[in-house]
Amino acid sequence: MKLMEGWFSPSITLLTSLEVLDLGGLAGLSGRIPTSIGRLKNLRKLYLYGNKLRGSVPESIVMYLDANHLEGEIPFPSNYGQMPLLGFLRLQNNQLGGKIPPNLGYLVSLQRVSLENNRLEGAIPSSLGNLEALTELYLSGNKLSGVIPKSFGQLSHLILLTLSHNSIQGPLPNEMSALQNLQTLDLSFNSLNSIPRWVAELPSLSRIYFAGCGIKGQIPDMLKSTPSPIQELDLSANDLTGGIPAWMGSLTQLYSLNLSRNHLSSSIPASVADFQELGVLDLHSNNITGSMEHVFKIGTSFPGGSLTYVDLSDNSFTSGIQQISVGTLERVVYLNLSHNLQEGKLPTSMEKLKALQSLDLSYNKFGFGLVEALANLSHLETLKLQRNQFTGRIPAEFLNLKNLKDLDLSDNLLVGEIPAGKPLSDFPQSCFTGNTGLCGKPLSPCKS
Repeated sequence: MKLMEGWFSPSITLLTSLEVLDLGGLAGLSGRIPTSIGRLKNLRKLYLYGNKLRGSVPESIVMYLDANHLEGEIPFPSNYGQMPLLGFLRLQNNQLGGKIPPNLGYLVSLQRVSLENNRLEGAIPSSLGNLEALTELYLSGNKLSGVIPKSFGQLSHLILLTLSHNSIQGPLPNEMSALQNLQTLDLSFNSLNSIPRWVAELPSLSRIYFAGCGIKGQIPDMLKSTPSPIQELDLSANDLTGGIPAWMGSLTQLYSLNLSRNHLSSSIPASVADFQELGVLDLHSNNITGSMEHVFKIGTSFPGGSLTYVDLSDNSFTSGIQQISVGTLERVVYLNLSHNLQEGKLPTSMEKLKALQSLDLSYNKFGFGLVEALANLSHLETLKLQRNQFTGRIPAEFLNLKNLKDLDLSDNLLVGEIPAGKPLSDFPQSCFTGNTGLCGKPLSPCKS
């Protein structure tokens, strides 16, 4: 088959036995989708993702059309019996508007529907509850409003439901408590205001996302005992108050925990050290106080620890970095402890953070000299140490940081000549200003 000036060859309609047509990822495929595709009555899979197709979607086809520039409403033939075997519908990442067609609910063979990141609006049609074979439903990133239909409780095979970044209102229907196979529930950034108790009673649910839902009060204690161990929990960007409860340490299979952008206070309980599989911990932008030492004990049953991403920035921690010990953070790639109240000298044990790519310790009260141990972090790409009280010279060993792309040492008490050579010579003056005793390129020449 050949493409002529971005269009399908008309001869394609002669392939009457064609079941699969894959033209995905062809950057040169542009223009409008020809309606003649609809003559291929045996076609079960059509891939047209990642092209430059524009215009509206012909009524004759609705299958794999994601990541294009399609607009208008989703067309659905009035005679939905033309597509009884359609199993997958992917129209995500386009500019489709209007409402979700109610007739979609009659395509009973659908197993996966992805309409996310479009401009769909209005209420979710209750007819979607007729999709008995549906296992995955992606509706995130639209302008959908109203409540989730009670008929969703009929989706007995549903494994994944994402409705984040819409204007859905609560409360959630109790009928959804019948979703015995649901494993992933993402309702983030909607106006739900609370998490119903039945969420913690779903027997298969292990990934729970309720970020930005206007949830108030303390972290719901109903989450401490669930039929299926929680693996991912995101309650960020809410109005949660109080401290991190000690019972959270009992979530031993938790891999990702995001409680950032709340109003949590008090100190981190010692029980967080019981997180033996935690890889991602995000607590930034809260009012947490005290020491962060217990964080550095997480995952010690793993050689090198389990953590890969840690963000404790924008809190009121006063100590704890000195407790970074050999063997606990050897897997961490991202470590952000900025905007806290920590002081003292950086521990030499930081040289063991061999996988570290991004380190941000800015806006603290760290002092003494810059430890040469930082120069051993060969994978480091980002190093932010501004607005501290570091003294002395910049170690010449910093020239060994060959992968460094982002550096900020401004507003400290550093003195002497900036070591000459790459990568330090690649950074602008702003990365070094505010150190009155510092000289050499890119700052003013040193006085002899």
